[in-house]
Amino acid sequence: MSWLHANGDAGIWPATFYAGRADRPAPFPPLDGDARTELCVIGGGITGLSAALHAAQAGMRVTLLEAQRVGWGASGRNGGQVSPGFNWSPRKLAARLGDDRATALHRLSEEAVRLTRDLADTHAGGARFRPGILSAGFTEAEVAEMAEDAAWADARLGTTRARLTRAEIEAAIGTRAYAGGMLDRTGGRIDPLAYALGLAQACVAAGVTIHEESEVRALDGTAARTERGTVTARFVLHATNGYTPGLTRPTAARVLPINNFIATTAPVPDAGDRTVFAVADSRFVVNYFWWSADGCLVYGGGESYGKRFPSDIRGRVRANLARVYPELAGVELTHAWGGTLAVTASRLPWLSEVAPGVFAAGGYSGHGLALAGLFGKLAVEAMQGARARFDLIAALPVPALPGGRWLGGLAAQAGMIWGSVTDRLRT
Repeated sequence: MSWLHANGDAGIWPATFYAGRADRPAPFPPLDGDARTELCVIGGGITGLSAALHAAQAGMRVTLLEAQRVGWGASGRNGGQVSPGFNWSPRKLAARLGDDRATALHRLSEEAVRLTRDLADTHAGGARFRPGILSAGFTEAEVAEMAEDAAWADARLGTTRARLTRAEIEAAIGTRAYAGGMLDRTGGRIDPLAYALGLAQACVAAGVTIHEESEVRALDGTAARTERGTVTARFVLHATNGYTPGLTRPTAARVLPINNFIATTAPVPDAGDRTVFAVADSRFVVNYFWWSADGCLVYGGGESYGKRFPSDIRGRVRANLARVYPELAGVELTHAWGGTLAVTASRLPWLSEVAPGVFAAGGYSGHGLALAGLFGKLAVEAMQGARARFDLIAALPVPALPGGRWLGGLAAQAGMIWGSVTDRLRT
Protein backbone atom coordinates (compact mmCIF):
# COMPACT_ATOMS: atom_id res chain seq x y z
CA MET A 1 0.00 0.00 0.00
CA SER A 2 1.31 3.46 -0.90
CA TRP A 3 1.63 6.44 1.44
CA LEU A 4 -1.24 8.00 -0.52
CA HIS A 5 -3.71 5.24 0.37
CA ALA A 6 -2.44 4.06 3.77
CA ASN A 7 -4.66 6.26 5.94
CA GLY A 8 -8.17 7.64 5.63
CA ASP A 9 -10.93 7.40 3.05
CA ALA A 10 -10.20 8.33 -0.54
CA GLY A 11 -11.59 11.65 -1.66
CA ILE A 12 -12.61 12.80 1.83
CA TRP A 13 -10.84 15.47 3.85
CA PRO A 14 -9.76 14.13 7.26
CA ALA A 15 -11.72 15.30 10.30
CA THR A 16 -9.30 18.03 11.36
CA PHE A 17 -9.88 21.19 13.37
CA TYR A 18 -9.59 23.09 10.08
CA ALA A 19 -12.02 20.93 8.12
CA GLY A 20 -14.66 21.47 10.78
CA ARG A 21 -14.48 25.21 10.11
CA ALA A 22 -13.92 25.16 6.34
CA ASP A 23 -16.27 26.30 3.62
CA ARG A 24 -15.90 23.16 1.53
CA PRO A 25 -16.28 23.55 -2.24
CA ALA A 26 -17.96 21.11 -4.60
CA PRO A 27 -15.57 18.46 -5.96
CA PHE A 28 -13.74 18.95 -9.22
CA PRO A 29 -14.40 16.19 -11.80
CA PRO A 30 -11.85 13.41 -12.33
CA LEU A 31 -9.86 13.37 -15.54
CA ASP A 32 -11.81 11.41 -18.15
CA GLY A 33 -9.95 11.05 -21.43
CA ASP A 34 -6.77 12.52 -22.85
CA ALA A 35 -5.80 16.19 -22.84
CA ARG A 36 -2.98 18.49 -23.91
CA THR A 37 -1.80 21.52 -22.01
CA GLU A 38 1.27 23.68 -21.49
CA LEU A 39 1.84 22.85 -17.81
CA CYS A 40 0.63 19.75 -16.01
CA VAL A 41 0.84 20.08 -12.23
CA ILE A 42 0.77 16.82 -10.26
CA GLY A 43 -0.46 17.50 -6.74
CA GLY A 44 -3.08 19.88 -5.38
CA GLY A 45 -1.21 21.11 -2.33
CA ILE A 46 0.35 24.53 -1.79
CA THR A 47 3.29 23.92 -4.16
CA GLY A 48 1.08 22.79 -7.01
CA LEU A 49 -1.66 25.36 -6.47
CA SER A 50 0.84 28.22 -6.28
CA ALA A 51 2.56 27.04 -9.45
CA ALA A 52 -0.75 26.64 -11.27
CA LEU A 53 -1.91 30.10 -10.21
CA HIS A 54 1.31 31.87 -11.16
CA ALA A 55 1.53 30.03 -14.47
CA ALA A 56 -2.06 30.85 -15.39
CA GLN A 57 -1.56 34.49 -14.44
CA ALA A 58 1.44 34.49 -16.80
CA GLY A 59 -0.75 33.25 -19.65
CA MET A 60 0.08 29.53 -19.59
CA ARG A 61 -2.54 26.82 -20.08
CA VAL A 62 -2.53 24.71 -16.93
CA THR A 63 -4.05 21.39 -15.88
CA LEU A 64 -3.73 20.27 -12.26
CA LEU A 65 -4.17 16.61 -11.27
CA GLU A 66 -4.92 15.78 -7.63
CA ALA A 67 -5.20 12.19 -6.41
CA GLN A 68 -7.66 13.04 -3.61
CA ARG A 69 -9.09 16.54 -2.93
CA VAL A 70 -7.16 19.82 -3.16
CA GLY A 71 -5.56 20.48 0.22
CA TRP A 72 -6.11 16.86 1.26
CA GLY A 73 -2.48 16.15 2.14
CA ALA A 74 0.02 17.88 4.40
CA SER A 75 -0.86 21.27 2.88
CA GLY A 76 -4.28 21.22 4.54
CA ARG A 77 -3.40 19.31 7.75
CA ASN A 78 -0.25 20.97 9.08
CA GLY A 79 0.27 23.16 12.12
CA GLY A 80 -0.29 26.37 10.18
CA GLN A 81 3.11 27.88 11.03
CA VAL A 82 4.65 30.29 8.52
CA SER A 83 8.24 31.23 9.36
CA PRO A 84 11.23 32.63 7.48
CA GLY A 85 14.32 30.51 7.13
CA PHE A 86 15.18 26.88 6.56
CA ASN A 87 15.96 23.94 8.83
CA TRP A 88 19.53 25.31 8.90
CA SER A 89 19.95 28.65 10.65
CA PRO A 90 21.33 31.58 8.59
CA ARG A 91 24.59 31.27 10.53
CA LYS A 92 24.90 27.59 9.61
CA LEU A 93 24.05 28.33 5.97
CA ALA A 94 26.79 30.96 5.91
CA ALA A 95 29.33 28.61 7.47
CA ARG A 96 28.56 25.86 4.95
CA LEU A 97 27.69 27.84 1.80
CA GLY A 98 29.25 31.28 2.26
CA ASP A 99 27.84 34.62 3.35
CA ASP A 100 26.54 35.70 -0.06
CA ARG A 101 24.55 32.53 -0.71
CA ALA A 102 23.25 32.47 2.84
CA THR A 103 22.04 36.06 2.54
CA ALA A 104 20.34 35.40 -0.80
CA LEU A 105 18.68 32.27 0.58
CA HIS A 106 17.40 34.08 3.64
CA ARG A 107 15.99 36.86 1.48
CA LEU A 108 14.10 34.24 -0.52
CA SER A 109 12.73 32.72 2.68
CA GLU A 110 11.52 36.16 3.78
CA GLU A 111 9.87 36.54 0.39
CA ALA A 112 8.21 33.16 0.93
CA VAL A 113 6.55 34.46 4.11
CA ARG A 114 5.40 37.66 2.39
CA LEU A 115 4.07 35.68 -0.57
CA THR A 116 2.14 33.33 1.71
CA ARG A 117 0.61 36.24 3.57
CA ASP A 118 -0.22 38.12 0.35
CA LEU A 119 -1.81 35.06 -1.29
CA ALA A 120 -3.82 34.33 1.84
CA ASP A 121 -4.99 37.93 2.18
CA THR A 122 -5.91 38.13 -1.51
CA HIS A 123 -7.49 34.74 -2.11
CA ALA A 124 -8.25 33.15 1.26
CA GLY A 125 -9.59 35.59 3.81
CA GLY A 126 -10.62 32.66 5.99
CA ALA A 127 -6.96 31.70 6.43
CA ARG A 128 -6.63 34.57 8.96
CA PHE A 129 -2.88 35.30 9.13
CA ARG A 130 -1.81 35.95 12.74
CA PRO A 131 1.69 37.45 13.16
CA GLY A 132 4.31 36.16 15.56
CA ILE A 133 6.17 32.87 15.93
CA LEU A 134 8.22 31.86 18.99
CA SER A 135 11.21 29.52 18.95
CA ALA A 136 11.23 28.14 22.50
CA GLY A 137 14.06 26.37 24.31
CA PHE A 138 13.83 23.96 27.23
CA THR A 139 17.26 24.78 28.63
CA GLU A 140 19.27 27.95 29.16
CA ALA A 141 21.97 26.55 26.87
CA GLU A 142 19.46 26.11 24.05
CA VAL A 143 18.14 29.62 24.52
CA ALA A 144 21.68 31.03 24.55
CA GLU A 145 22.41 29.30 21.23
CA MET A 146 19.16 30.67 19.78
CA ALA A 147 20.16 34.16 20.94
CA GLU A 148 23.60 33.83 19.33
CA ASP A 149 22.01 32.77 16.03
CA ALA A 150 19.55 35.66 16.27
CA ALA A 151 22.29 38.19 17.03
CA TRP A 152 24.27 36.96 14.03
CA ALA A 153 21.23 37.28 11.77
CA ASP A 154 20.23 40.66 13.21
CA ALA A 155 23.71 42.06 12.53
CA ARG A 156 24.14 40.67 9.01
CA LEU A 157 20.60 40.33 7.67
CA GLY A 158 18.73 43.07 9.51
CA THR A 159 16.32 40.68 11.21
CA THR A 160 14.72 41.75 14.48
CA ARG A 161 13.90 39.00 16.94
CA ALA A 162 13.13 39.60 20.60
CA ARG A 163 14.41 37.38 23.41
CA LEU A 164 11.73 36.30 25.89
CA THR A 165 12.39 35.04 29.41
CA ARG A 166 10.68 32.11 31.09
CA ALA A 167 8.35 34.52 32.90
CA GLU A 168 7.47 36.37 29.69
CA ILE A 169 6.68 33.11 27.92
CA GLU A 170 4.54 31.98 30.84
CA ALA A 171 2.62 35.26 30.74
CA ALA A 172 2.08 34.91 26.99
CA ILE A 173 1.19 31.24 26.55
CA GLY A 174 0.66 29.85 30.04
CA THR A 175 3.53 27.38 30.47
CA ARG A 176 6.75 27.34 32.49
CA ALA A 177 8.21 24.48 30.47
CA TYR A 178 10.54 26.73 28.49
CA ALA A 179 13.62 28.52 29.78
CA GLY A 180 13.20 31.23 27.15
CA GLY A 181 13.00 31.79 23.44
CA MET A 182 13.16 34.13 20.46
CA LEU A 183 10.07 35.84 19.06
CA ASP A 184 9.94 36.68 15.34
CA ARG A 185 7.01 38.90 14.41
CA THR A 186 7.55 38.60 10.64
CA GLY A 187 6.30 35.01 10.69
CA GLY A 188 3.04 33.76 12.08
CA ARG A 189 0.28 31.26 11.43
CA ILE A 190 -2.68 30.70 9.15
CA ASP A 191 -5.47 28.17 8.67
CA PRO A 192 -3.73 25.95 6.09
CA LEU A 193 -6.82 24.26 4.68
CA ALA A 194 -8.61 27.58 4.17
CA TYR A 195 -5.44 28.80 2.43
CA ALA A 196 -5.30 25.80 0.08
CA LEU A 197 -9.00 25.99 -0.77
CA GLY A 198 -8.71 29.71 -1.43
CA LEU A 199 -5.79 29.12 -3.79
CA ALA A 200 -7.80 26.47 -5.63
CA GLN A 201 -10.65 28.92 -6.25
CA ALA A 202 -8.14 31.53 -7.41
CA CYS A 203 -6.70 28.98 -9.84
CA VAL A 204 -10.13 28.31 -11.31
CA ALA A 205 -10.75 32.04 -11.69
CA ALA A 206 -7.42 32.33 -13.53
CA GLY A 207 -8.38 29.56 -15.97
CA VAL A 208 -6.70 26.49 -14.46
CA THR A 209 -8.37 23.14 -15.12
CA ILE A 210 -8.44 21.06 -11.91
CA HIS A 211 -9.18 17.34 -11.75
CA GLU A 212 -9.58 15.66 -8.35
CA GLU A 213 -9.51 11.91 -7.67
CA SER A 214 -7.08 11.68 -10.58
CA GLU A 215 -4.01 9.89 -9.25
CA VAL A 216 -1.06 9.93 -11.62
CA ARG A 217 0.07 6.32 -11.92
CA ALA A 218 3.05 6.93 -14.20
CA LEU A 219 4.99 9.78 -15.72
CA ASP A 220 6.41 9.14 -19.21
CA GLY A 221 8.49 12.18 -20.07
CA THR A 222 5.96 15.01 -19.85
CA ALA A 223 2.92 12.74 -20.19
CA ALA A 224 1.08 12.08 -16.91
CA ARG A 225 -1.07 8.93 -16.98
CA THR A 226 -4.05 8.38 -14.70
CA GLU A 227 -6.47 5.46 -14.59
CA ARG A 228 -8.87 7.20 -16.97
CA GLY A 229 -6.69 9.36 -19.19
CA THR A 230 -3.37 11.00 -19.96
CA VAL A 231 -2.35 14.66 -19.86
CA THR A 232 0.48 15.53 -22.23
CA ALA A 233 2.23 18.82 -21.55
CA ARG A 234 5.22 20.93 -22.42
CA PHE A 235 6.16 21.11 -18.74
CA VAL A 236 5.36 18.98 -15.69
CA LEU A 237 5.69 19.87 -12.02
CA HIS A 238 5.83 16.89 -9.64
CA ALA A 239 4.52 18.38 -6.39
CA THR A 240 3.24 15.52 -4.24
CA ASN A 241 5.95 15.75 -1.52
CA GLY A 242 5.70 12.69 0.77
CA TYR A 243 2.77 10.95 -0.87
CA THR A 244 4.06 9.74 -4.26
CA PRO A 245 7.77 10.64 -4.46
CA GLY A 246 8.41 7.67 -6.75
CA LEU A 247 6.97 9.44 -9.81
CA THR A 248 10.41 10.93 -10.45
CA ARG A 249 13.49 8.87 -9.56
CA PRO A 250 15.72 11.69 -8.31
CA THR A 251 12.93 12.76 -5.96
CA ALA A 252 12.38 9.22 -4.69
CA ALA A 253 16.11 9.00 -3.94
CA ARG A 254 16.06 12.14 -1.79
CA VAL A 255 12.63 12.62 -0.23
CA LEU A 256 11.69 10.51 2.80
CA PRO A 257 8.02 10.48 3.93
CA ILE A 258 7.27 10.57 7.66
CA ASN A 259 4.06 11.02 9.64
CA ASN A 260 3.31 13.71 12.20
CA PHE A 261 0.31 14.21 14.49
CA ILE A 262 -1.86 17.05 15.81
CA ALA A 263 -4.72 17.27 18.30
CA THR A 264 -7.01 20.09 19.39
CA THR A 265 -8.39 20.60 22.87
CA ALA A 266 -11.86 21.72 23.82
CA PRO A 267 -11.89 25.39 24.91
CA VAL A 268 -9.81 25.72 28.07
CA PRO A 269 -11.29 27.98 30.80
CA ASP A 270 -9.38 31.23 31.33
CA ALA A 271 -7.23 30.63 28.23
CA GLY A 272 -8.81 33.38 26.15
CA ASP A 273 -6.16 35.95 27.15
CA ARG A 274 -3.25 33.83 25.98
CA THR A 275 -1.26 35.25 23.09
CA VAL A 276 -2.20 33.86 19.70
CA PHE A 277 1.33 33.64 18.26
CA ALA A 278 2.61 30.24 17.18
CA VAL A 279 5.26 28.25 19.05
CA ALA A 280 7.85 25.71 17.89
CA ASP A 281 10.28 24.31 20.43
CA SER A 282 13.79 22.89 20.54
CA ARG A 283 13.01 19.18 20.59
CA PHE A 284 14.40 17.12 17.72
CA VAL A 285 10.82 15.98 17.08
CA VAL A 286 9.38 19.44 17.43
CA ASN A 287 6.39 20.37 19.55
CA TYR A 288 4.47 23.11 17.75
CA PHE A 289 1.26 24.74 18.85
CA TRP A 290 -0.92 27.83 19.15
CA TRP A 291 -3.95 29.00 21.07
CA SER A 292 -7.10 29.91 19.16
CA ALA A 293 -9.10 33.02 20.00
CA ASP A 294 -11.75 30.85 21.66
CA GLY A 295 -9.27 29.09 23.95
CA CYS A 296 -8.60 25.87 22.04
CA LEU A 297 -5.02 24.58 21.98
CA VAL A 298 -3.95 23.24 18.57
CA TYR A 299 -0.97 21.04 19.45
CA GLY A 300 1.38 19.06 17.21
CA GLY A 301 3.96 16.58 18.36
CA GLY A 302 5.17 13.04 17.72
CA GLU A 303 6.17 11.17 14.59
CA SER A 304 5.99 7.70 13.09
CA TYR A 305 7.95 6.26 10.23
CA GLY A 306 5.77 3.48 8.84
CA LYS A 307 2.98 4.18 6.38
CA ARG A 308 0.07 3.57 8.75
CA PHE A 309 -0.87 6.03 11.47
CA PRO A 310 -0.92 4.66 15.04
CA SER A 311 -4.29 3.57 16.38
CA ASP A 312 -4.22 6.08 19.26
CA ILE A 313 -3.19 9.46 17.85
CA ARG A 314 -4.86 11.23 20.77
CA GLY A 315 -2.75 9.33 23.27
CA ARG A 316 0.45 10.03 21.39
CA VAL A 317 -0.16 13.77 21.17
CA ARG A 318 -1.49 13.95 24.75
CA ALA A 319 1.80 12.56 26.10
CA ASN A 320 3.75 15.36 24.40
CA LEU A 321 1.22 18.03 25.34
CA ALA A 322 1.36 17.02 29.01
CA ARG A 323 5.10 17.70 29.16
CA VAL A 324 4.47 21.34 28.25
CA TYR A 325 1.05 21.80 29.87
CA PRO A 326 0.87 19.18 32.68
CA GLU A 327 -2.34 20.73 33.99
CA LEU A 328 -4.01 19.80 30.67
CA ALA A 329 -3.05 16.11 30.78
CA GLY A 330 -6.69 15.10 31.09
CA VAL A 331 -8.27 17.75 28.87
CA GLU A 332 -10.78 16.67 26.22
CA LEU A 333 -9.24 16.40 22.75
CA THR A 334 -11.96 17.20 20.24
CA HIS A 335 -9.91 16.47 17.11
CA ALA A 336 -6.84 14.32 16.42
CA TRP A 337 -5.28 13.58 13.06
CA GLY A 338 -2.11 12.64 11.25
CA GLY A 339 -0.44 13.74 8.05
CA THR A 340 2.47 12.73 5.87
CA LEU A 341 5.25 15.23 5.28
CA ALA A 342 8.74 14.67 3.94
CA VAL A 343 12.34 15.32 4.94
CA THR A 344 15.67 15.00 3.17
CA ALA A 345 19.02 13.71 4.41
CA SER A 346 20.35 17.26 4.85
CA ARG A 347 16.99 18.66 6.07
CA LEU A 348 17.16 21.18 3.22
CA PRO A 349 14.35 21.31 0.64
CA TRP A 350 14.42 19.74 -2.80
CA LEU A 351 13.76 21.77 -5.98
CA SER A 352 15.09 20.53 -9.30
CA GLU A 353 14.54 20.07 -13.00
CA VAL A 354 14.88 16.30 -12.85
CA ALA A 355 14.52 15.75 -16.62
CA PRO A 356 14.00 18.12 -19.56
CA GLY A 357 10.76 19.95 -18.86
CA VAL A 358 10.06 17.95 -15.67
CA PHE A 359 10.37 19.84 -12.39
CA ALA A 360 10.02 18.53 -8.84
CA ALA A 361 9.72 20.05 -5.37
CA GLY A 362 9.39 18.64 -1.87
CA GLY A 363 11.27 17.48 1.21
CA TYR A 364 10.52 20.74 3.00
CA SER A 365 11.55 19.23 6.34
CA GLY A 366 9.04 21.16 8.43
CA HIS A 367 9.17 24.48 6.55
CA GLY A 368 6.71 23.70 3.79
CA LEU A 369 3.82 26.04 4.46
CA ALA A 370 5.89 29.11 3.58
CA LEU A 371 8.42 27.61 1.15
CA ALA A 372 5.92 25.61 -0.91
CA GLY A 373 4.18 28.66 -2.33
CA LEU A 374 7.49 30.23 -3.29
CA PHE A 375 8.85 27.01 -4.82
CA GLY A 376 5.78 26.72 -7.04
CA LYS A 377 6.39 30.27 -8.22
CA LEU A 378 10.13 29.66 -8.78
CA ALA A 379 9.42 26.55 -10.86
CA VAL A 380 7.19 28.61 -13.15
CA GLU A 381 9.87 31.30 -13.41
CA ALA A 382 12.35 28.63 -14.53
CA MET A 383 9.91 27.28 -17.13
CA GLN A 384 9.73 30.78 -18.58
CA GLY A 385 13.52 31.11 -18.74
CA ALA A 386 14.22 33.12 -15.57
CA ARG A 387 16.30 30.55 -13.71
CA ALA A 388 18.54 32.51 -11.32
CA ARG A 389 16.33 32.23 -8.24
CA PHE A 390 15.31 28.66 -9.06
CA ASP A 391 18.96 27.69 -9.49
CA LEU A 392 19.89 29.21 -6.12
CA ILE A 393 17.52 26.78 -4.40
CA ALA A 394 18.31 23.88 -6.74
CA ALA A 395 21.99 24.15 -5.75
CA LEU A 396 21.27 23.40 -2.09
CA PRO A 397 23.07 20.28 -0.85
CA VAL A 398 20.34 17.63 -0.94
CA PRO A 399 22.16 14.32 -1.43
CA ALA A 400 20.51 11.04 -2.28
CA LEU A 401 19.81 8.91 0.77
CA PRO A 402 22.98 6.84 1.35
CA GLY A 403 22.51 3.19 0.52
CA GLY A 404 19.57 3.83 -1.78
CA ARG A 405 15.98 4.60 -0.89
CA TRP A 406 15.36 1.42 1.12
CA LEU A 407 18.59 1.20 3.16
CA GLY A 408 18.98 4.97 3.28
CA GLY A 409 15.42 5.34 4.49
CA LEU A 410 16.03 2.82 7.27
CA ALA A 411 19.18 4.65 8.33
CA ALA A 412 17.40 8.01 8.33
CA GLN A 413 14.52 6.56 10.32
CA ALA A 414 16.95 5.13 12.87
CA GLY A 415 18.51 8.57 13.26
CA MET A 416 15.12 10.20 13.78
CA ILE A 417 14.11 7.56 16.31
CA TRP A 418 17.33 8.21 18.23
CA GLY A 419 16.56 11.93 18.15
CA SER A 420 13.12 11.27 19.64
CA VAL A 421 14.71 9.12 22.37
CA THR A 422 17.06 11.96 23.35
CA ASP A 423 14.02 14.26 23.48
CA ARG A 424 12.39 12.03 26.08
CA LEU A 425 15.59 11.86 28.11
CA ARG A 426 15.89 15.64 28.43
CA THR A 427 12.28 16.85 28.69
